[in-house]
Formats: sequence, C-alpha cells, structure tokens
Amino acid sequence: MPTKEELKARVCREIDSRRDDIINVAETILRNPEPGFREVKTAKLVSEKFTELRIPHQTGIAITGVKGVMNGGNSGPSVGVMGELDSLIIPDHPFADKVTGAAHVCGHNCQIAMMYGAAAAITKSGVLPSLAGRVVFIAVPAEEGIEMSWRDDLRRQGKLHYLGGKPEFIKVGGFDDVDMVMMTHTSSELGDKKIATVSSFNGFIAKRVQFIGRAAHAGSTPHKGINALNAAMIALSSINAQRETFQDNDTVRVHFIMTKGGDAVNAVPADVRLEGRARAKNAPAILDASAKIDRSLKAGAMAVGAKVKITTIPGYMPFVTYQELWNTWRSNAAAIVGAENIGDLGHRTGSSDIGDLSQIMPAIHPNSGGATGTGHGNDYLIKDYDMAVINPTKLMAMTVIDLLYDNAAKAKEVLAKSKPPMTKEKYLNSLDSLLKEEEFQG
Repeated sequence: MPTKEELKARVCREIDSRRDDIINVAETILRNPEPGFREVKTAKLVSEKFTELRIPHQTGIAITGVKGVMNGGNSGPSVGVMGELDSLIIPDHPFADKVTGAAHVCGHNCQIAMMYGAAAAITKSGVLPSLAGRVVFIAVPAEEGIEMSWRDDLRRQGKLHYLGGKPEFIKVGGFDDVDMVMMTHTSSELGDKKIATVSSFNGFIAKRVQFIGRAAHAGSTPHKGINALNAAMIALSSINAQRETFQDNDTVRVHFIMTKGGDAVNAVPADVRLEGRARAKNAPAILDASAKIDRSLKAGAMAVGAKVKITTIPGYMPFVTYQELWNTWRSNAAAIVGAENIGDLGHRTGSSDIGDLSQIMPAIHPNSGGATGTGHGNDYLIKDYDMAVINPTKLMAMTVIDLLYDNAAKAKEVLAKSKPPMTKEKYLNSLDSLLKEEEFQG
C-alpha cells in the first residue's frame, strides 16, 4: 500500500499537470458572474466538469447547488471540499456583467476552481482505493448576503426556506451525509503571508423594513401627508445613536441601505424601504443589536405618525473553531508554502454562512493570498493564480488524504475531539425562531 506521503505527491502532480485547466475554470467563471440563487451557467459548468471526471452528482440542490461523491476503498467518514458559486453586484468592476452588474469581487470563482481541482486530483490520481470513507465535492449557491428583498420574496413564495445558500443546503439535506468540510477563500489582506488561518467570523441578522406614510402634494399640502422618508431618516439617526452602547469585544457592525425613498419628488413620500443587518461575534450581541434597531425603527415611525413593518430574517451564524482540523490543515500548509508564510487573521468582522455549517460539524475556512484591491470593491482582482488557486487546491487535497488515510484514523480523531454546538434539528429550530414580522403604528 502506498504511504501517505506518496499519495500526497500523486495528487500534487495531478494538480500541476492540470494547472492551466484549473485556472481556466476560475477565469471562465470570472467572465460569467452570477448573483446568488441565479448561478445557472456556473452550476452547469461544475456539472460538466464532474461529468468529465465521471463523478456521480446531483444538481439543483437549494436551487442551483451541485454535489458530487466519490467513494474510497473502504467505508469511513465523509469529508466535504466546498466552493461557492455566486458573485456580488459591483457594476463598475472591469469584469462586471454589463446587464446585471454582477462581478466576482470576493474570489468565489477561485473557490469553484479549487474544488474542481481537488476533485480532479483525488479521482484521477489513483489515491481513492487507499482511503477509507467518501469525498464529497460541493458547489453551494448564494453565500453573499445580497438582494435580501428579492430572496425574501422567494421565501414568501415557498421557493426558499432561508436566504443563504448553506442554510438552505442544510435544510434540504444536502449536508446530511457529510461529517466535516473545508474550503479556502482568496484574500488581498495577508500582507507578506501566503495563506492564513481564521479563528472566527461575525454572525448576522437581517432586516427588511417598510415605512408607510400618507401621500400628499409636497408643495401645496404637505401638512396633509405623513412623510415616510422623514420617519426612515429619524430611524437611521436613532440607530446611529445606539452605536456607543455596543461593546468592543462583541465587534458589532450595523449597516443599512435605502432601497426606495418615495415615488415622486413632488409628493410626500408614503412608501420608503430599507434593508439592513446587525453583525456581531456572538448570538447575545446580535440579538441585543437587533432589539435596539427595532426600537429605533419604531421611534422613527412614532415621530411622524407613520407605520413601520419590520421583517427580521435569520442571517448567518458565528463561526466556530475546530482546532484538531486546523492542525491537520496547518501541517500541509507548512509543507506547501513554509511555516513562516502562514498567517493568522484571528476574528473577522465580516460574515459567511460557513459559520452555519460550523455549528453542526467541524469546518475550516482558511484564506489564501494572490488577490489585490479591496474585497467587495471594484478593484478586486486575482494577480497570482498559483498562490490564489493552485496552492490551496493542493492543501485541501492533501488534507483529505491525511483525514481518510489509515482507515480514516485522523478523521475519526477529529470527530471524537470536536463538539459542534448544535444538532441539525436544533440549528434549524434556532433559525426559525429568529424569523419575525411586526407592524407598528406610530
């Protein structure tokens, strides 16, 4: 039987031989960006690549998700290698879609390429017979928390349960046969490091808000109207007044946009809409910020006598650290880039629905370098595909081998030493308990 190091060398050689193909996948997706739950072309590309590799797979999971499974030589745990299908919407990005404004300004195109590269290496290098368990290759939709009103409308129509891809994937059973999962995110913020660990992320809760006033002629009879825009502006000022009450250690972030400010400039605005969210490092802080936001929204309505409808929507859970799984990954990172080139980003105040998965199973989410510009900005680009895609592809494939070699001893150890905070049932119940619709007459 080959040694573990021989198996790792095989997958790395396979990845090197497919370097141009793997990078081409990333660049193809870059040129064809699609926002969440609309990733039709990207999902089709993943399915075609799985078909080429003869990986049995399902499509249409959580609307656009794709999942392929390959079995090792013996039974054992299932290890997931994951990438995200969706883009953001940044119309002035150089690779933005001219119609939709969609653009890959967060590197998800690279994630899918990494996942595909790992799938190709593991299935075509001949290592599977030496592994015990299954390797699950997963392309998930809609990680970016955008277009919340549109997604909430899908929820109301019964087409979705949740507004994020991984929560929806969990709900429909897409992770029921997965025991642990890994993915890698590109970053432009690693300084002189080539790859980095991440200890935690903020979670968040989303708000969909409608202020309802009364229309009237803005010039001749404004006294007969109720200005919903004024209610919204007062509410936003009230939210800003709450910021000094947030504790630094909770890393609270509150941010809103106005999606509708009225119908005509010469009419008192009677229908004004906001979308927003409250992020924090832990659930109590998220709920505290959510309550303060609701109080501020009602204050705005009360000030002018408007009505406010507040829909509170479950967002993403905070990310949980699994040290044993990180340790396994780190040994391979040191072998690929050198221990001196591994950074630690600590807690990140952004959010990702990998946090939801980490609530129910061991999960890791390292960051790789190779990008430039500002994440979620119009200048975010991949400059070094070897660092951004090829290195993390090798790392994840090597970590799969570590986990499933020797009758999956390491995977079993990770599972024995890991204690996820929730079962799937408890997690889903927790999300459902957050959904709330409230109407307040000021």
